[in-house]
Amino acid sequence: MVAKILKICRYPVKGLSPEYLSEATLESGGAFNNDRRFALALGSTQFNANTPHWLPKTRFLALVRNEKLATLETIFDDETDTLQVLRDGAELARGRLTDAVDCAKLEDFFTNYMKDEAQGKIRLVEAKGKTIFTDQKRKLISIVNLASVRDFERVVGKQIDPIRFRANVYIDHIGPWSEFDLVGKELSCGELTIEVSERIERCSAINVDPQTGERDINMINFLQKNFGHIEMGVFAKVKKGGHISIGDVLKHYTFL
Repeated sequence: MVAKILKICRYPVKGLSPEYLSEATLESGGAFNNDRRFALALGSTQFNANTPHWLPKTRFLALVRNEKLATLETIFDDETDTLQVLRDGAELARGRLTDAVDCAKLEDFFTNYMKDEAQGKIRLVEAKGKTIFTDQKRKLISIVNLASVRDFERVVGKQIDPIRFRANVYIDHIGPWSEFDLVGKELSCGELTIEVSERIERCSAINVDPQTGERDINMINFLQKNFGHIEMGVFAKVKKGGHISIGDVLKHYTFL
């Protein structure tokens, strides 16, 4: 089985827009650099910046409840840790996520933008390398098979933006849903070795159109009714670090 990598994504701030990468380097036991490094904690969330730790998504702004986030476009600069927030091409806010003054301004923006959904004053928090603000406590990467998305489109009856599934790696050239058969198996790409660990059970965040912010399709119901599950994509852990680029292939050798 050989799967071609067509897209590589990361999400520097949990719940905000993706950034598309042409290449990336992964370390053993790690995730994509700056993926879910930051999050927007609700006003009701208790978080100690001196001892950052994993918290469930219910403690942060997230698309599962806060679809208004999808109407924003964000751009993150690695060298300066600067986040730019835009809507319809116009800049609404900008600041360094590692600067206290800039953070306060960004927190004010998101608090005002989200209104009652903020549950008080929003706080920008950083994982600082100890964890990342994914929905899992472990550092994993997520993979979605575009052939499965196309098969899902068949039953939904309309085109689906794969970014709904907020994966790190989008693959193609393997059969629909065949990624589920890879659970417990290792894939390689050059020096990189990953182990597929589990299928990804989806929540209602995938009901949100990532372009408009509208809850336009009940994707969960479509999955359950037509496929008998609510899963799309798989998680994998990095067993041996290495480099990947668009166009590279992930290979499972027992199929060669």
